[in-house]
Amino acid sequence: MPTHGSLTKAGKVRGQTPKIQPRPRLSPVSKVRNKNNFIKRFEKRRLPGQKKPERGGRR
Repeated sequence: MPTHGSLTKAGKVRGQTPKIQPRPRLSPVSKVRNKNNFIKRFEKRRLPGQKKPERGGRR
């Protein structure tokens, strides 16, 4: 089967594009957010709309 281009030109466009910095995240990564929600809801057994307890307890 013939190829659609020579292998010497592979990656040409990606190499030419300028590298830009990613914009900063406004919220934590979804994995961290899900873990925090799990701890809050199931381990601490916090009800919706309930204020945070003072200090102590688990975690």
